[in-house]
Amino acid sequence: MSTDAAPATRVHAFRDDALGDLDATGVADRIRTGEITANEAVDAAIERVQVVDPQLHALMYDDYERARERAARSISSGEFAGVPMVFKDNIPVGGMPMTEGSLAFPKDPQPKDGAVAAQFRATGMIPVGTSTMPEFGWTCSTETRQFTTRNPWNTGFSAGGSSGGSAALVASGAIPIAHGNDGGGSIRIPAAMCGLVGLKPTRGRLRTNEGSATMPVRIVADSVLARSVRDVARFYVAAERQHHNRRVRALGDPQAPLHRRLRVGMLLDAPFASATDAPTRAAVEAFARTLESFGHIVEPFDLKVPQTFVDDFSRYWQLLAMLASYGGKLLFDKGFDNSKVEPLTAYLAKEGLLNVWRSPAYIARLGLMSAFSRRMFHGGPDLVLTPVLTKVTPQLGYLGPELPGEEHFRRLVDLVGFTPLQNATGSPAISLPYAATDSGLPIGVMLTADHGHESLLLQVAAQVEHAHPWARIQD
Repeated sequence: MSTDAAPATRVHAFRDDALGDLDATGVADRIRTGEITANEAVDAAIERVQVVDPQLHALMYDDYERARERAARSISSGEFAGVPMVFKDNIPVGGMPMTEGSLAFPKDPQPKDGAVAAQFRATGMIPVGTSTMPEFGWTCSTETRQFTTRNPWNTGFSAGGSSGGSAALVASGAIPIAHGNDGGGSIRIPAAMCGLVGLKPTRGRLRTNEGSATMPVRIVADSVLARSVRDVARFYVAAERQHHNRRVRALGDPQAPLHRRLRVGMLLDAPFASATDAPTRAAVEAFARTLESFGHIVEPFDLKVPQTFVDDFSRYWQLLAMLASYGGKLLFDKGFDNSKVEPLTAYLAKEGLLNVWRSPAYIARLGLMSAFSRRMFHGGPDLVLTPVLTKVTPQLGYLGPELPGEEHFRRLVDLVGFTPLQNATGSPAISLPYAATDSGLPIGVMLTADHGHESLLLQVAAQVEHAHPWARIQD
């Protein structure tokens, strides 16, 4: 898998306008102090999206006029009042279609916001549209028969997935922050590929849409993709004010300085995937040295994942594909057309049907993974450090839509050797844009914590960001 064969075409929208080079916190503060208006911020975002999207293909549907109307009547409430953003195309957003990146869906607008969109909108954010994703989010590159979403750092490479459209828009500077969700790495992976901060929260930390809430094992979590740690921290504080799940440890102050030494377990190779490549391995080792420079103790860690985990998670993935493909008319919309699904969905659905008789056993084992996570941290490290992916960002086509489903899934499982575990356990994990390849493509590293410890992840991330500022696409 080459990383340098494609010509380097970098795309960004940073300019001297209302958004400048600010993160979402900076934009919110300018609106709050009256330096700019919400209208100016939204107009700037729309203009930026229109500049970069012909090259990136990251916007699924635009909602420009309603965004302008909301900005015009915006009042200064919510931590991100007036800040433009996008929602991923797999949650209900009132007035916009929800198609899960698939031609199988009709393009009818949703009647109202779902629980996730409502929680985000309560922070004051203003959506300017929805972002692209691979069909149903099964894979980690946003490539479909409809569109190919490109990485703004180099348009010959993947933007990741399944929240790839959101990542591309934030990384390019078109918008300062975006919604994404993560059922096997779908926030952390595009964050790693596009040079962003992406946190998958503890299961239950944020509100969940009806479809995710009824899953036998709730692997999907919603969150944000951002260019700064403080944006992610501020979002979680705002979200908890809107809704606090009392079964999840209170967030505390994720922006408080960290004054204690941590034990960090480091794992360089995924238990059930091919060996991590050299650039990724070097990035994690360099990150470990940075942690040690703060006084933290980094030691090798043996992650004793149950031998059945990869097969169990794969079969659960296939079960969900079976339900989505064969039950689309009941689950989603009467206009759902199963004949239009892509090869990967068709393959997964077929495998799900063949192995449905195994589902009671693998669902039960996945349901026990939360306890496995708690045992891992009890008496063990405070955090676990790993790569996000086993390899650097692939070129477009490596996980393309016309690839035979079986081969696509084989490549996918090997590439995402580190990220699905936290979806099964419900633990929080964060991807940080610490390093880059020789050609300038971002490489992410991942920290995982015990349930409820998002603040610890964010505090360590802020330490690193302060000492080692993330690379900027506009430089």
